[in-house]
Amino acid sequence: MFRILLIDDEANILSVLSTLLKAEGYDVVAVREGEKAKEFIENENFDLMVCDIRMTPISGMDLLKVARKFKPESAVIMLTAYATVETAIQAMKLGAFDYVTKPFKVDELLITIQRALEYKKAISENVDLKAQITTKYRFENIVCESPLMKDVCEMIERVARTDTTILISGESGTSKELVAKAVHAHSARKNKRFLAVNCAALPEALLESEMFGHVKGAFTGAMTDKKGLFEAVEGGTIFLDEIGAMPLGIQGKLLRVLQEKEIRKVGGNENISVNARVLAATNTPLEELIKQGKFREDLYYRLNVIPIHINPLRERREDIIPLIHHVLRTELGEGRSVPKISPKVYQILENYDWPGNVRELENAVKHAMAFSHGEEITPEVLPPKILASSPEVTESNRSESPHQFESLKAFLRSKEKDYMKQVLSYVNGDKERAANSLKISLATLYRKLPKNMGGESDDDEDIDTGGEEETTSSNDNSLISSNNSE
Repeated sequence: MFRILLIDDEANILSVLSTLLKAEGYDVVAVREGEKAKEFIENENFDLMVCDIRMTPISGMDLLKVARKFKPESAVIMLTAYATVETAIQAMKLGAFDYVTKPFKVDELLITIQRALEYKKAISENVDLKAQITTKYRFENIVCESPLMKDVCEMIERVARTDTTILISGESGTSKELVAKAVHAHSARKNKRFLAVNCAALPEALLESEMFGHVKGAFTGAMTDKKGLFEAVEGGTIFLDEIGAMPLGIQGKLLRVLQEKEIRKVGGNENISVNARVLAATNTPLEELIKQGKFREDLYYRLNVIPIHINPLRERREDIIPLIHHVLRTELGEGRSVPKISPKVYQILENYDWPGNVRELENAVKHAMAFSHGEEITPEVLPPKILASSPEVTESNRSESPHQFESLKAFLRSKEKDYMKQVLSYVNGDKERAANSLKISLATLYRKLPKNMGGESDDDEDIDTGGEEETTSSNDNSLISSNNSE
């Protein structure tokens, strides 16, 4: 049985709430005085604290701080008759799970309390992963070999059973959508739909229609009524990817959905109740967008009830080799043998920093499979970018691989410099004679020569003319005038 601590300086409120919650089967402790409440928080155990903000001499905010210090595992809901965005944000910054305004609706309060208790239970449970099937098999599309990813998978197990909003953060390509799908697959909503929308991929008007739907005639081309994702997903999960790119106008409407569980279609005038769990993801720190005025702070705290952060692949190198084999098995399918991978390939891939994270690794493996001949994947079939960044690749490997040749422009420039060197050597450094021999103008020769030879090119590589340098030339102002060594 859950134990709930009620704190309010109004006796009537305490009496009503106490009776209501006891009827729901909760163990309720009601405290009116702030000092007694503080003493109870410090010395007694409870699962949830429901506390009024405006109290004297000890305010609800002060008691919230005490609860965060002495009972950090307990959830807290704040009650206020003076709700503003500022007080709500301050309370949630201090660690409150949510807030409810007075006068409150009984159903709304009970739902909020139930969500808070589910959250508390999920966070406080000590899941023994070692006693169960290993994480990498339970989450068959997520490789969890590194401690960092094991923590992510453990968090998925803990929070999936709740109905709480989750904010998934991480760089591009870190498989945030896979984590969202895993949360849905292990939740009570798993038999319902999972729908995703990329908030950065659609213009504002289209994104609003996609999320909330529209009525016939709402805009040009709206020939019929259309259900939005929140209606279509009924009872399931909606995943809002790249939430930081959502326009401010739609952010306000999303905030209302999270608060009221209602939507209004574009062009409509009726509120429609919806039942959807919201998971969001961002590759941009939302705190920075808040400072720039591009993201609503109150929406951030509504979304960030449970944060899950996915570290970049370079910080969890234990996952690289398992991911390689996972991609190979996925691409080849059942019944086909997985090719061998040379030790040098493992070494190169483990040392690469993977700026594109898991997505880049998947593409690299597919590239290697496409260019591979035989039963072994060797370094020369890896993408050129990865090979070029690896000090492990020998010059012999580079010369053997068609992917390691320099660009045609660089090759021609190199050969051009070699030829100019030979001509200048032959004419003892006389640039005018060299230009005539090369059948180019003297100006063109100066443009192609490095600056340390009196030319204009930024390429300072010296061209050995076979002669000796002097400080000036009487004919062409060259920095080089050679005596014939022949």
